[in-house]
Order: sequence, then C-alpha cells, then structure tokens
Amino acid sequence: MKGSTVYRSIQKRGLHLGLLPQMAAAVNGSTPITLDHDLDALPHAGRRLTVAEFADAVDDLAGRLWAAGVRTDEHLVIHKSANADIWMLGAAASRIGAVPVMLSPALDADTVGALMQRVGRPTLLTDTRKLQGGLDQLALADLTRRVITVAGEHPAAQSLAALAGAPRVAPVVRPLDDAAVITHTSGTTGLPKLVVHTPRTQGIRLLPQWRLLSLMRRKDPVAIHIPFVHSRMVAAMSLALLKELPVLLLNDSDPDSIAEQFAAHRPGFVEALPNSLMDWEDLAGDPRRPFASVKIFSSTFDAIHPRTMSRLLHSSKRSGALFFQIYGQSEVGPAVGRAYFRGSAHKANGRCVGWAMPLGAARVRVVSRDGRPPTQDNPGFIEVAWEGLAKTYFAEQDRYTANRNGAWWRTGDVGYRTRLGCLHMLDREVDMIEGVASSLEVEDVVLGRLPELSELVVVPGPGDRPVPVICTTDDTPLDAARWRAAVTDFPQLAAPVQLTQAELPRTATLKVQRLALADHLHQRLTDPA
Repeated sequence: MKGSTVYRSIQKRGLHLGLLPQMAAAVNGSTPITLDHDLDALPHAGRRLTVAEFADAVDDLAGRLWAAGVRTDEHLVIHKSANADIWMLGAAASRIGAVPVMLSPALDADTVGALMQRVGRPTLLTDTRKLQGGLDQLALADLTRRVITVAGEHPAAQSLAALAGAPRVAPVVRPLDDAAVITHTSGTTGLPKLVVHTPRTQGIRLLPQWRLLSLMRRKDPVAIHIPFVHSRMVAAMSLALLKELPVLLLNDSDPDSIAEQFAAHRPGFVEALPNSLMDWEDLAGDPRRPFASVKIFSSTFDAIHPRTMSRLLHSSKRSGALFFQIYGQSEVGPAVGRAYFRGSAHKANGRCVGWAMPLGAARVRVVSRDGRPPTQDNPGFIEVAWEGLAKTYFAEQDRYTANRNGAWWRTGDVGYRTRLGCLHMLDREVDMIEGVASSLEVEDVVLGRLPELSELVVVPGPGDRPVPVICTTDDTPLDAARWRAAVTDFPQLAAPVQLTQAELPRTATLKVQRLALADHLHQRLTDPA
C-alpha cells in the first residue's frame, strides 16, 4: 500500500487516530521511530521502534484500556507527565472508539479538575507523579468514572501495567462528523476551552503540509518537538508516517540535548515550537553543527521572529534550505503560510504571515472593525473558513457560536492584507495597546537589533503605557546605551523591565501569557514597597 493511497482515503473517510499506526505500518512497517526518552507506559519498549512495533504497541494499549473498563463513546482524559506515550495512549483510546481528551502536563491540578467537571465524569488516565503532585487532592470519586495510571500503584487507581497481555480488541471507526479527539486552547485569557475535532476536520488539515513534505526528495528524518497533547501532533505524525519518513520524537528541549540528538540523527525536516527554536538559536555556532542537515524548518504555533529564522537558516548547509511558517490556531488548523529563505529572512517583515495555500485549503478574509477598510493603521478582524474548522467547544457551544459568522471563524487576531494578498497579523485583539501599531512588530525589530536578548514582550503597564519586558542570554544585565539605540524608532516605549525566563508566565505551548504578565508588571511597578 502506498502512503499517497492512504492519504487519499483519509481525505474521503477522515483521519481516525486509532487506525493511523496500523495504516502507516501497512505502508512501510520498517520505518524507524526514535525517541530521546523512555516510554512510561511501555518501559521495556526501548527508544527505537519500527512503525510496525509502534502500531502493535498502540493495539496492545487499546486492549489494556478496554480491559480497564473504558468503552466506545466514553471520554478518556489523558493528563500525565510529558512523554510520547501520551500520543500513543490517545491513539489507543481512539482505536476502541473512546474520545481522548488531551490535557497538557503543564496544567495545574485545579485547572484539570475544572476541565474534567466540564467534560462530565470521564475516565482519567494519569500517572503517580501527577496524582501525588496535586490530583489526589481533588474529589476524584466525584469528578471521574474511574482513574487509571500508566504505571505504578496508587490506592485510588487501576494500573495499566497490571493489564499487560490483555486480549486485543477489534478497532472501532467513529462517524465522520462525530467527536474524535478533544484538545484545548492555550488558556492565555483564562480557563482553556476544549476544542472538538472530528475525523473529517483532522483529515482535511493534512492537505497543506502534505504538499510541503512533497518538497523533500530524500527520506531524511523528521524531528518533532511539539506538545504531545496538541492537535498539531496528530497531523505531524500522520504526515511523517504516511510519507515513510523516519521520525525523531523529542521531549527534552535543552539545547545541549538537541545538539546531541541532531548530530546523531541528522534530520532533514524540523518542526518545533517558536520559543524552542528561539532557545536553540545559539546552536547555530555549535561545533557539532546540529542544523547542518536541515532542509526545512517549520513552525505553526505562534509568531516567529525574523532573527530566529535567519540564524537557523544560515546554520543549515543544505542548498535551498527554507523556513516555512504557517499561521493558524487549534480551532482552524493551518490557515496561511509562507516560506523564508537564507538570503532574505533577516530582512523579512515578521508580520507578513503568508498567503492562502493551494486549492482546497483555508480561505482567509479581514473584516473591518469600525466600518472603514482594514489597513496597517486600522487593522481588521482576521477570519477563516473551510472544512478544517473545529466542530465546537465542548460544553460551550454559545462561546463557539459567538465566534462563527456562517462559514467564517473569527480568530481573535487583527491585521490587514497587502495589495499582493499577504496577510499581516499585527496582534491579538486583547493584546492591542493604544499608541502601538503592533507589539509583535516592535518585538521583531528590536530582537533583530539586539542579539543578546533571548525574549522581548511588550505589554501595557501603568497608565497603559507600553512596557518592554526583556530577558537576556544568561541573565546578563542589559546595556542601557545599546537599548536606547535599538528603540529610537519607538519613543512611546517605557523603560524596559528585565526578568528571568523563569519569571515569564507561559502556556503549555510556551507562549507568554501576556495578560498575566501585564498584571504581574502592574503590581511590580505600582507596589510602593
């Protein structure tokens, strides 16, 4: 069976996570999957599996979940320590017709409890670390139907490890437009929303990047460092496996670990969080040359700064290396995209997030906020329409409906389109600051001028004056003269506030929580003590 045949089938019949490993094994069962960590649920599996072994492991876990009492149509909340087995357990749940609810390991116990209450007495699949770290302080008997741990013993839970050898179960195919997987938003403005994906919406989202991966003429490894719970992980794994590309699944984002892994496996394609890529910038000069083999860098979560793209591209030794940025969000999938190249990335306008992708992909429009045409000085609401839109917010249909205008989804971002059709995303609507055309643009420009900065976020301070919050490499003090020279174009900025990276509030995808940071900053700058 060819991967292209399976892909065409998915476009017609939807992407069923529980069937994907088996289908990929039918395409090429010998394709390797390499991990930089041990699997909690399968500690003896090792760190190198073939796709056939991977598919068998998912089938094994599906049998164990069934033996534990999980049934078709049931919601299974998966909240455990970060590990690739999260994705495998989600696939296993899907294989028996259950609906996996993928909750980030970064969420605190109270948030997990609130989300389980919203779901309505699901089964909880977790680990002893999470239970002992706060979950066991919740009223789990009231919040859940049952609790299962992937390994280890806990008095309030059943151990999945104890069910090894459970009979295998025939796979269940969920209806094309029913809930298949539930993920959550980043929670930058409060309690995360639960985003419902169907086989149809998951399948259609593969379209843009199936074509992107077609640019790879060699079967180079694909390195993936994105949250295992994220909807993007479904697409990333699906695309790589159906293209028969070796996969390197990374859990450790430490730059030294990344350098070792990339030097050993020499990926040709790298997909990672923007903030992770930013943390890896200094590896551009590492003698191990970890990015020398990379043909394509890809990022889909958040704004990526031109400085980061330029440094990474210059560290690649491949001819025609490119950085492909896709603008989208959990609710819409990939919306627009554009490529950056080695010779021009450093001078690119980071607010130009791209153009509409090929026929069959998402449509994008910009709608006026005040009756006047959207422009750079008067940005409008960015809206997206296509079959890839998430079906709903679980148990919050009213919130979902409020963002829908017929076929169109309002993203919450503001921007405009150029005469050439490029979409410029200037800011989140909730993050707009009076007197600042685009906080993100300020950050792009200043980061490009000051390589010693590892992070820069502009948020409203006292009196709503824009305050730049900065982090530096190794927390070295900022050179005031260099700062003044770098921000001469932005006289509206207040004096910078320097924090450590650890002090920045972040979401599960490492986005800075700007509203929380603004609140922290306001308290810090107005506290008389």
